[in-house]
Amino acid sequence: MRASRLRLNPSKTVVLWLGSRHVTDKLDVHEVQALSSTVKIDSSAHELGVVDSRLTMSDHVASVCRSAYYYLRQIRPIVQLLTVDAARTLVQAFIASRLDYCNAVLHGITDNLLQRLQSVQNAAARLVTRTRRCEHITLVLRELHWLPVRRRVEFKTATLVFKVLNNLAPPYLVDDCNLVSDDYVQPPLSLVLYRGQGHGSVTDHSPSPAHESGTVCRLHCGP
Repeated sequence: MRASRLRLNPSKTVVLWLGSRHVTDKLDVHEVQALSSTVKIDSSAHELGVVDSRLTMSDHVASVCRSAYYYLRQIRPIVQLLTVDAARTLVQAFIASRLDYCNAVLHGITDNLLQRLQSVQNAAARLVTRTRRCEHITLVLRELHWLPVRRRVEFKTATLVFKVLNNLAPPYLVDDCNLVSDDYVQPPLSLVLYRGQGHGSVTDHSPSPAHESGTVCRLHCGP
């Protein structure tokens, strides 16, 4: 940092312990000395969304829902003055963009958290189409050509895998990932594994051409 003439700002820097509740609850360290500053330990950090210490993404989902519902309340008084196309454009700019932002990291979160995000999309769809709550939301989403939240997450991950396979992704993904098939997976599921340098993995489920049931694609970064 000194060579780059940078200085640590303690008010904007946090230390985040990553681990299960049983591990983090045993830690009694509340601050860390970094250079000449003291940095506090926090339970979440804002970086491409809100990352919590247990990587459950619950804080991120709560932040997205809170922001989305705020804009829905702001749009509701004027939606009657707009055409359906204008209302859809407005909702996509303020609501859908927040649901799609960095949503690939939401793969694998609990159904409860996904349902909270889906409730936001449902409210936005009903607002655009002036649909009552008693009407089925599936037909409304189909009319708007909106994928449900779970499918949007899967589509984002599948798009990333497609770009890696076709050299359209950033070099750090294309160079470090390669396609490997595992034979131990029994039908109707087949496994496609991407191995690369680093740590962690991302798994995606998409339709299998052979059994029309599902193919597991894993973007794995590890030794």
